[in-house]
Amino acid sequence: MIKKLQRKFVMITMISLLAVLLLVVGGINGLNIFQVTGKSDILLEMLAENGGRFPKQWDKGNHPPGMTEETVQKDAEETVPKDAEETMPKDAEETMPKDAEETVPKDPEGQTGEGRKQEEAFAEPQDKGIRGRGGLFGYRMSEETPFETRYFSVTIPAAKAGSENAADVSQMQIDLTHVAAVTEEEAASFAGEVLKKDREKGYCGQYKYQKTVKEDGQTLLVFVDCGNDLQSIRNFAVISLIVAFFCLVLVLFLVSVLSGRAIRPVIESMEKQRQFITDAGHEIKTPIAIILANAEVIEMCEGESEWTRSIRNQVERLGELVRNLLTLSRLDEMQDRLQTADFSCSETVRESVDAFAPMAQAKGLKMEKNIPEGLYMNGCEANIRQLVTILMDNAVKYSPEEGSVRVSLEKKERYLELSVCNDCQEIPEGDLNRLFDRFYRADSSRSRETGGYGIGLSVAQAIVKAHKGKITARAEDRGICFTAKLPVNEKKNMTLK
Repeated sequence: MIKKLQRKFVMITMISLLAVLLLVVGGINGLNIFQVTGKSDILLEMLAENGGRFPKQWDKGNHPPGMTEETVQKDAEETVPKDAEETMPKDAEETMPKDAEETVPKDPEGQTGEGRKQEEAFAEPQDKGIRGRGGLFGYRMSEETPFETRYFSVTIPAAKAGSENAADVSQMQIDLTHVAAVTEEEAASFAGEVLKKDREKGYCGQYKYQKTVKEDGQTLLVFVDCGNDLQSIRNFAVISLIVAFFCLVLVLFLVSVLSGRAIRPVIESMEKQRQFITDAGHEIKTPIAIILANAEVIEMCEGESEWTRSIRNQVERLGELVRNLLTLSRLDEMQDRLQTADFSCSETVRESVDAFAPMAQAKGLKMEKNIPEGLYMNGCEANIRQLVTILMDNAVKYSPEEGSVRVSLEKKERYLELSVCNDCQEIPEGDLNRLFDRFYRADSSRSRETGGYGIGLSVAQAIVKAHKGKITARAEDRGICFTAKLPVNEKKNMTLK
C-alpha cells in the first residue's frame, strides 16, 4: 500500500512536470519559428517591392538604425573632389552678373528648374526604403542586411507565366548576383516548381519564395536562402528537447529519493489508523464474548425472551462488523505479500453459491447459475470464498420476493469474470461505484431492516484489489449487477484443456 502510494505520488509529479516542460519548450520553439519566419517574410516583401533587389537610396525617416540625414549629407560632401574647388577661378563668381542669377527661375526649394529636371531625368527610381518589424520579437534591419542575405530573383514574361514552357531559361530574366550556390538551370527549375504550386508564398528546399504579379503582367519570383535559419530552428528544437529530457531524468531521480519524506506524514497517519482498527477490534472481541455468554446464562436460568434474542442479534452484528474491519485492515497490510496458491475457482464459487440456496428458496427467489468446470486461478481461496459470500448475501438480502439472482463465471482473455446480479425494486441513483465506499448505505432505513453496516462491499473490493483485479457495479433493466475481474491461471487452464 505504501509503495503504491509512493508510485502514484511520483507519477503525478512527473506528469505535471512533463506538461509544464512541453508547454515551455513548445512556446519557446514557437516564438523562435515566428521570429525566423517573420524575418524572411520582411525580406521577401522588401525585395518584391523593389524589383528583386534591396533599395539603394533611403527616404527621409527610413534610414537604417544609426543613419541620419546629417551623416548622409556629410558623406555626400566628402565625395566632392577637392581639386574641383582649386581649379575654379576665384573671380568667377565676381564676373558673373548679379542679374543673371535673378533671371534664372527657381523653385521654392531654391533649385533651378533646369537643374531639377536634369536630376529627375538621371535619378534612379524611388525605392521603398529598408524597414523592419519592431517589438519584443521583431526583426530590425541594418546596413549589413543586404550583404548578409543570399537571394535571387526570376522574372517571367506575362505571355509565358501560365504556359507549359514557363521553366525555359531563355524566356526568363534571372538575377543571380547575390547568390553563388544556384545556377540558372536550377533557378529556372525552382521557378517552374513554384508556378505549379500556385501559391504566393512557400518553400522550395531551403529557399523561401514569394510570387508577385507586376502591373505589366510579368511575374516576379523572389527566393531567399533560409538554410541557416532552418538549421538554427532544428538545432534549437533538438537542444531544448535534450535539456528537457535531462531535466525530467534529474527530477525523477530527486522525486524518487525524496518522495518517501514527502509522503511520510500520510504514511504515518495510515499506519496509526490501521493499528487503531486492529487494536480496537481485538479489544472489542472480549466484551462481545462476555455479553454473549451472559445472554446465554440468562436464557438458561430464565428461559429465552425477546430481550435475550435482541441481545444475541446485536452481538452477532457487532461481531460481524469487527471481523470485517479486521479483514479490511489485514488486506490493506498484505496487498503486496498475499499468500496465493492454485485452486479451482469453479468449485469454490459453486460451493459458496449453493450455501445460499436455502435462504433464496425461503424467500421465493429464483437462482440461475452459469459456472463451467475447470476454471483455475492463482490466489487466496479463503478470500475468494469470502468475496462470493459477500456478493451473494447482498443479492439475497436486497432482492424482492419472487425475484431472481443470477451468478455466472466466465473466462475472458486474461482474467476470470465473476458476475452476481439480482433484481431490485429501486436502483440507487448516481454513481453505483460509491456502494464500495466504507459505511456507505444508499438507503439507511432498508439497511437497518436487513442488518447491514455498509462495509461488506468494501471488503469485497479490498479482496479483488489484493488479487490485482477490479470490481464494478452497474444497473440493469431489472436490477443491479456486480462484476469482479480476477487474474486467471493460464498454465493450469491450458494443461486441463
